[in-house]
Amino acid sequence: QVAAASGHAVVLVDQSDEILKKSTKGIEESLKRVIKKKFADKPEAGAEFIKKTLKNLTTSTDAASVVHSTDLVIEAIVENLEVKNKLFKTLDKFAPEHTIFASNTSSLQITKMANATTRQDRFGGLHFFNPVPMMKLVEVIKTPMTSQKTFESLVDFSKAVGKSPVSCKDTPGFIVNRLLVPYMMEAVRLFERGDASKEDIDVAMKLGAGYPMGPFELLDYVGLDTSKYIIDGWHSLEPNNPLFAPSPLLNKLVEEKKLGKKTGEGFYKYK
Repeated sequence: QVAAASGHAVVLVDQSDEILKKSTKGIEESLKRVIKKKFADKPEAGAEFIKKTLKNLTTSTDAASVVHSTDLVIEAIVENLEVKNKLFKTLDKFAPEHTIFASNTSSLQITKMANATTRQDRFGGLHFFNPVPMMKLVEVIKTPMTSQKTFESLVDFSKAVGKSPVSCKDTPGFIVNRLLVPYMMEAVRLFERGDASKEDIDVAMKLGAGYPMGPFELLDYVGLDTSKYIIDGWHSLEPNNPLFAPSPLLNKLVEEKKLGKKTGEGFYKYK
């Protein structure tokens, strides 16, 4: 959406036409919300903006067949290294030499993905934040093999889609999640020890630190399974780091399929 809205020709690729129809409809709805703010007093200009944006967007279920005419590939599929590497290996065969590959992963090593291709120098991380149309930040990740030219192109692209890029090396969690996930895990441990209630911890962080959401609200929003997946991955990389220690309570909730907002219950219940 943000790439198409900023004048880029975008091909959205997914596994089925059904998913793509749903995605396109979601983008249309999101654009309607954008124009309510952006073109409040100019409905005609708003309608034109939506039309122009959607014109920049095409869809496909076959990534290999469309990659030959792209300058940049941004992968945002399931957080599984094997699955990502399989996709990148395939696309590497069909993409032109100049095409840059980027992953939107929040927790996996970019270097491991780059190594699945023959374009390690044209590979980096572009980590956008949810919801992307609203959030201004993009973390641009440079691996030891990423060329300066590639890095600069990724920074320029981030600015061209209206975002504020920050740069980070290929380290677990990059900047935001490296600080945010241990903070959320510490909140869970505080609650597990019985030092404070989850409600009071949430209120404290909202009113005392000015955070828009408390850690338990945020965990439920992100998905407890996602948070567990990230902390388990980091724990296996650095088993002696206390910040990356797993939480029995988080594991129990995930086992019970209480994953947060998306399942109707996590640390809190939702209707």
